[in-house]
Order: sequence, then structure tokens, then C-alpha cells
Amino acid sequence: MRLLILGGTEFAGRAVVDAALVRGWEVTVFHRGRHEAPPGVTELLGDRTEPNGLAALAEGTWDAVVDTWSAAPTVVRDSARLLADRVGRYVYVSSCSVYAWPPVAARDESAPLVDATPDAVDVPYEQAKRGGELAALDAFGADRTLLVRLGLLLGPRENVGRLPWWLERIARGGPVLAPGPRETPLQFIDVRDFAEWTLSAAAAGLGGAYNLVSPPAHSTMEELLTECVRVTGSTAELRWTDPAPILAAGVAPWSGLPIWVPQTEAAELHRAVYGLEVTKALDTGLSCRPAVETVADTWSWMQSIGGSAPLREDRPAVGLDPSVEAQLLGV
Repeated sequence: MRLLILGGTEFAGRAVVDAALVRGWEVTVFHRGRHEAPPGVTELLGDRTEPNGLAALAEGTWDAVVDTWSAAPTVVRDSARLLADRVGRYVYVSSCSVYAWPPVAARDESAPLVDATPDAVDVPYEQAKRGGELAALDAFGADRTLLVRLGLLLGPRENVGRLPWWLERIARGGPVLAPGPRETPLQFIDVRDFAEWTLSAAAAGLGGAYNLVSPPAHSTMEELLTECVRVTGSTAELRWTDPAPILAAGVAPWSGLPIWVPQTEAAELHRAVYGLEVTKALDTGLSCRPAVETVADTWSWMQSIGGSAPLREDRPAVGLDPSVEAQLLGV
């Protein structure tokens, strides 16, 4: 397989590159040059947001392209149009954020979607992702377009700061605000499992939309945070706290305390994030590794780069202010 990656130097894109190289595929990486390209790839440079920024892609043929773009849909539109006659399949890495609010129960791929257009420039994340889907579909058609609607993505090289935030906080030790209930179910996918399914789906010629995340209740807050304590070797004390005082203190689920979304006070948000139907992906070979493996490997990667994970500049910072945590803990 000849694979073109638009991006490919960070988190999700890098995992796809690594998995493709292990398979012996010929991989071309088109990126802006802000990060070093993985060894073993053909490198093309260009900025998709600039005039003539796609010049390096004017020639060449590939069996599939994987695009992780998450901003202006026009960027996907222009790339897809340029490649439509020279690439067999367009794999657009989308998001389950494309589903309309409020979320319906057990959302599968037929759930209502947000309104969007492939011609938009500056729109919210959910409309950007849906606009990207429409751009890919317009250029490649439904049969040649694979839409990978990701849920929560964790694992090595994470640059959003969710699991790394918890690992760094717990590694510091002391009493740690652990948001309850302990049994709050989580649904996420390891970036390496995402990469493997995506490559297999592309090779098999799959088209259409797929929710890609673990089955519901893949893990719990207790399992995740307890494993963070174990892998870091920390003396941290997890102090489990009911959601009510946390929310009353103005701590936002998902961002103020990454990954955590209570099932009670934020029922709709929990259903949106952790209530995804994934039968379609499971029936086409999706396999999800245990949560403990994701936590351990993320910590090992962080240690290999000095203990602190880099963060994307285009995403808001996540995590709890230490003074708010101290107040809630009474210390």
C-alpha cells in the first residue's frame, strides 16, 4: 500500500505513520516542517493554509490518504479536490463531536449531525469536523470516503493534555482530588488501536462513517487514576469526592478535571462523550487494549522525553488550578 498522510508528525497522525511502516507500506508525509518527520518516510513540505501551499502534492499517486485536519473545512476541500484523481481512498479523521446536541441515547452513525458546510473558514470545532467530512465526500464520493469519528483518544504522544495532566499531577504526590463517583464509566480508544483499525479499514476498502472508540464502560475513573498512581510510583493519596462540591466550585467537567464527566449533574455531556455505539467498528475488526496498558505506555513515553508532554498550541489548556484543588481538599 502507498499511503499519504496529511500531517503525520504528531499524536494521531504519527501513530498512523508508525503502524503503516510496521506493515511495510510506502508512506509519504506532507507537513509544515514544524516537527521532525518520522524516519523511513518520504517527506513533502507545504502549508495547506497558504496560497500555493499544496504545490508539493501536485504530482504523485497513492492508494489512500489519511487527513487529520481539524480547523477550516476549506483546507480539506482544497486538498481532497487536488487528490481526487490520484488517490484511491480518502480517510478523514473526524470526531463524534459532529453529532447534534442534545445527544440521543446510544448514538450510532445514523444520529443527527450538526449543520455545516465544506466552504467554511472560521467555525467551531464540531462544524469544522463535519465540514471536513462533507468536503471529503464531495471530492471522493461516498464509496471512496472513510469517515473515522473518533471519541476520546489517549495514549503515547498525546498532545492535548488529558491523560498526561493526570499523570503529572499524581506524580507530584500528596492528596489528589479524585472526582467521583469512582465507578464513573469511561469510553476511550488508545491511539495505536485507532491507527491499526484505520489502516485495516482503508486496506479493506471500507467507506462511510464509523464511530471509533472502545465499547462503553471500557474503564472507570477509579481504574484510570489508580493505575496512574501505580505506574508513576507516587505516594499520592486519591481523595474521592462527590461531584456536587466540585461543580459548585466552578470546576468544569472534561476540561477542569480532564476526562471526568459525572453521570448525574452533567448527564447530557456524559452521554455525549461516553455513550457512543460502536458495534459497526467492532464488527469490522476493532480491538481495544486494556486501559492499564494505555496509562503505563503513556507514562513511559513521557519519561522518555523528560516527564512532561508537549501541548498543541491550538487547543485550550486543561487541568485544575492548584489553589482550587487545595480549597476543595481543605488543605
